[in-house]
Amino acid sequence: MLSVVRVHLPSEIPIVGCEITPYVLLRLPTGVVSTDDVPEAAPADGYFMRYRIQSDRKVAICSVHPMEQATIQCLGCVKSKIPVAKSYHCSAKCFSDAWQHHRVLHERASSALNENGAEEEELFGRFGSTGSGVLSTTGSGSMSNLGQSPGLNNGPVPLYPSGTDKNSGETWYEVGRTRTYTPTADDIGHVLRFECVSVDAEKKVPVGPPTSIMTSRVIPAPTPTPRRLIQVNGDVLSHLDLDSQTSFGTFSVLSYNILADAYATSDAYSYCPTWALSWTYRRQNLMREIIGYHADIICLQEVQLNHFEDFFSPELDKHGYQALYKKRTTEVYTGAPHAIDGCATFFRRDKFSHVKKYEVEFNKAAQSLTDAIIPSTQRRVALTRLIKDNVALIAVLEAKFSNHGTDNPGKRQLLCVANTHVNVLQDLKDVKLWEVQTLLKGLEKIAVSADIPMLVCGDFNSVPGSSPHGLLAMGKVDQLHPDLAIDPLGILRPASKLTHQLPLVSAYSSFARMVGVGYDLEHQRRRMDPATNEPLFTNCTRDFTGTVDYIFYTADSLSVESLLELLDEESLRKDTALPSPEWSSDHIALLAEFRCKPRIRR
Repeated sequence: MLSVVRVHLPSEIPIVGCEITPYVLLRLPTGVVSTDDVPEAAPADGYFMRYRIQSDRKVAICSVHPMEQATIQCLGCVKSKIPVAKSYHCSAKCFSDAWQHHRVLHERASSALNENGAEEEELFGRFGSTGSGVLSTTGSGSMSNLGQSPGLNNGPVPLYPSGTDKNSGETWYEVGRTRTYTPTADDIGHVLRFECVSVDAEKKVPVGPPTSIMTSRVIPAPTPTPRRLIQVNGDVLSHLDLDSQTSFGTFSVLSYNILADAYATSDAYSYCPTWALSWTYRRQNLMREIIGYHADIICLQEVQLNHFEDFFSPELDKHGYQALYKKRTTEVYTGAPHAIDGCATFFRRDKFSHVKKYEVEFNKAAQSLTDAIIPSTQRRVALTRLIKDNVALIAVLEAKFSNHGTDNPGKRQLLCVANTHVNVLQDLKDVKLWEVQTLLKGLEKIAVSADIPMLVCGDFNSVPGSSPHGLLAMGKVDQLHPDLAIDPLGILRPASKLTHQLPLVSAYSSFARMVGVGYDLEHQRRRMDPATNEPLFTNCTRDFTGTVDYIFYTADSLSVESLLELLDEESLRKDTALPSPEWSSDHIALLAEFRCKPRIRR
């Protein structure tokens, strides 16, 4: 026989808009224990599972059809002090059909209260002769639509349940008959109860008592204050509406480490409520945030393979985005294959078309490097240090908008977008710098083959002033930089080779370079580090606060038009740190709007 072994919830606190799917452990008729569902369409040895979700939210029940929820109420009953249960009806037709009997209630109440007939006629006379059922809920004021005009009810309105638990005497209202349920605003403040029971497929009757589990009270989804897009080109500082599309000839780029579910543990983020760490909550909150930025290009890091395939790709496809993905390699990784994370790049199909995709696997580059410069007896040790399973995803796109003002309007407008996550421990500074250099050398080859603007986005796990940041922003590393002292494999020598020719500039340094005065400009400047011209932080946890995420662009071909405002650390500290109920990653999103510069003829 099919039976339930155990039921538990991924989070005890349900959130409005976030799907609840309890974990149900079943013992199949064969004796095998499984988490797979057994639906009615595919029974197991004559048994299937039936589910029901109930709420302690009470509802008004029709006085004529007790299995139906009431939608209207007779205000005459309320005024006449008739038992309120008799005032509810499930539809206008229901009220009309029952009018002859219902009117007797009013007549009796009227006689008992010695009310004058004029008022009775005013309220109910037009139904007295015909019983036609032609009702007007707005004309005579005789009826109220429940939930639409609650202010019309003159007294307290008791609500009636859809069923009563025979054992406890508690009353519950059924809100669903599936394994999953998404709480609505009507559920706020109420407890949900999930029930499951094995059912005989032939007799359609339950086998044994149901197994149930209850949630805490439903709470509304926290709504953080929307971040504004601030124009920074020239000497102008103004606010732009994120709901509007980017202006003609411009495009916007979002870079965001979303915090993979595999890393979002209570051990790592004990200050964050468990319900806010659950993937069912975080994925909805992240998607709301990402969609709200209306970016033309989206670069995400720490996107698990299963979440890319099952959630991000199909959901963003609905919003007009095409998806590219590169998962991390698995030479070091020991977790579940489906849970490995990677880099995902999305672009709006109406703004760009896909030209080419390059995948950078740093493990392969490490193998080539060790084969070339490391003695064979030391290669195993060298590879152990170098191989970290990190990757980069490079996409060449063609803009579907023209570069307004160019001397050559017929020329294709290409764009190269690199997305990476340099996930390397802090003490392996040589490995981190080597990975960044490897990526830049690859981008240089693309730049040589095509005159193309470039964007380099991602989480580099490198703070401003570090050697990787210096290489990116300055095109070279100071040969006396302390990071270069850590090079046991000799992969950074000579230091003079640590250069590149790409004119990269950090997009957010535009805030620091802005001239002028004003409250908003000063507000953003206070969130910048004047020593490095970078944000004070992009990653904010209890143990670390600093900048590790960047959007770099080639300044000879692109200019920054506007930037997404930075967050204030003090406002985040009210929840200790990130992630929090409001912000579902330990990183903040960065977004910049760019314009392609007209190319100079040579």
